[in-house]
Amino acid sequence: MSESRTPDTSGMPDWEKRFRAPRVSLPDWAEDAPHRSLFVSNATGTYELYAWDRATGEQRQATARPNGTTSGVLSPDGAWIWWFDDKDGDEFGVWRRQPFTGGADEPAVPGLAPSYPAGLALARDGRTAVVGRSTDEDGTTIHLARAGEEPVEIYRHRESAGVGDLSHDGSLLVIEHTEHGDAMHAALRVLRPDGTPVAELDDTKGGTEELGLEVLGFAPVEGDNRLLVGHQRRGRWEPLVWDVVSGEETDLALELPGDVAAEWYPDGSGLLIVHSFEARSELFRYDLASRELTRVPTPPGSVSGATARPDGSVEYLWSSAAEPPAVRSTSGGMVLDPPGMACPPSVPVEDVWVEGPGGRVHALIQKPAGATGPLPTVFDLHGGPTWHDSDSFAAGPAAWVDHGYAVIRVNYRGSTGYGRAWTDALKHRVGLIELEDVAAVRDWAVSSGLADPARLVLTGASWGGYLTLLGLGTQPDAWAVGIAVVPVADYVTAYHDEMEALKAMDRTLLGGTPEEVPERFEASSPLTYVDRVKAPVYISAGVNDPRCPIRQIDNYVKRLESRGATHEVYRYDAGHGSLVADERIKQVSLELDFAKRHLPA
Repeated sequence: MSESRTPDTSGMPDWEKRFRAPRVSLPDWAEDAPHRSLFVSNATGTYELYAWDRATGEQRQATARPNGTTSGVLSPDGAWIWWFDDKDGDEFGVWRRQPFTGGADEPAVPGLAPSYPAGLALARDGRTAVVGRSTDEDGTTIHLARAGEEPVEIYRHRESAGVGDLSHDGSLLVIEHTEHGDAMHAALRVLRPDGTPVAELDDTKGGTEELGLEVLGFAPVEGDNRLLVGHQRRGRWEPLVWDVVSGEETDLALELPGDVAAEWYPDGSGLLIVHSFEARSELFRYDLASRELTRVPTPPGSVSGATARPDGSVEYLWSSAAEPPAVRSTSGGMVLDPPGMACPPSVPVEDVWVEGPGGRVHALIQKPAGATGPLPTVFDLHGGPTWHDSDSFAAGPAAWVDHGYAVIRVNYRGSTGYGRAWTDALKHRVGLIELEDVAAVRDWAVSSGLADPARLVLTGASWGGYLTLLGLGTQPDAWAVGIAVVPVADYVTAYHDEMEALKAMDRTLLGGTPEEVPERFEASSPLTYVDRVKAPVYISAGVNDPRCPIRQIDNYVKRLESRGATHEVYRYDAGHGSLVADERIKQVSLELDFAKRHLPA
């Protein structure tokens, strides 16, 4: 690995060290050259891609861009690193590639114009790729690209779709598509490389329930037509095995209470299972012949990625709220231990369940060690919306705890990990539903004596930033300060300016376009309630953000200005967040300072 930048850490607070400490992602490895791996690290202070030759131990920084790089794929033969080159973090660009051993970058598919990425699959022959693209003009297109030939379009549709996977021999391609118009519930289609359809699996048909499917991967065995598929037929995510040629489906019926993801062991004999339940996760091996489920030991906390190696060992990225992330192996020890300063630990989370209007709401609580309430309290709302907070390490909440705040993270309706009904409850009354759950937890926090009602901060990024601005307007007496990071602020303008895939999601959530259901967009837009906002508001935004574009944020800020409302805005030259440690530290410093200046002492 390149030498990490070594700033003077004398007197540096722990919260800043957590952002600067070198971290690594779970290494991806080449299917036919497992000694070659690709991972992401912030060793230089910016997240970039690194090539790792396990046979020699050599690690090499593969990319170096001002705003960082995290989207990369290693070819199955280990010869090439593909990475997505967007402009200034706007997610609109082209795939480039470079030799694994080093060398100049080159356009990976010269015949394709810039676009938003919609999946990528690389064949084992070393010369064939399937590239998904999305643009506002064309919707989704998928292209077959062979070295030395012009790319050929094999799929096109206005609705969102994406490349899933190629079979081991490259004779079959699976895509996820939403041609039925529901962007949150995909169907699967298997094609030949020339675009000829082979099979379809669609759980959105023939019933009143909206069910979705996801591609987990073809079996890594020559001539094997089995596809691992995620489904929601029993109210949660589970895997099944689908023979795409015969049509046979094998339901695994694992009887685990939470969401289950899976990937193949390299010989195709078993599955590596990741089970997520109530903000924690654990690993299992499932033997397909005996149908036996065996636990793979991991510490209590969260596994954010796992892979089975050819020798039968499992490598996984683990952390807890108290312990920083580490890449571990079941064969013992750390897989990657980056040089530089160690990341300081934080405090563990406590679980709270609160009765809400839609059922029991799970919240995770962190507070300074030994502190008793009532405390200044930060409600930190997660993005997504189909995501969830977990017992995993996060430098942002830990920074608030270091400054004397309690931090509460709420897995409101719309969050994943609590069953399909909880996730799918987020329809039509978008934003308002989530805030009902946040309000229930807020009431508990105050009545329990944990939170000081006069010193409550509402904050979040992306969808959490959207909920922050909406909450400040719809619950104006509940919050003392609001801090919204890359938020949706004006839902109608955001819809018209955002990337096409997000337009499709908004149409699904709200039941149509702003012209078709104007009353729903109005009810769910923070701009509608901006004149009711009482709390001081801080907003940070990336000027190149394609997800929460800057124009709609400027519209909201102008309304705050017109009424002389207390607010501050920080704009930075990047997209939907930053991959640069200095920039992240600056942003968190500004947020902490804003809260300190505007909360009662």
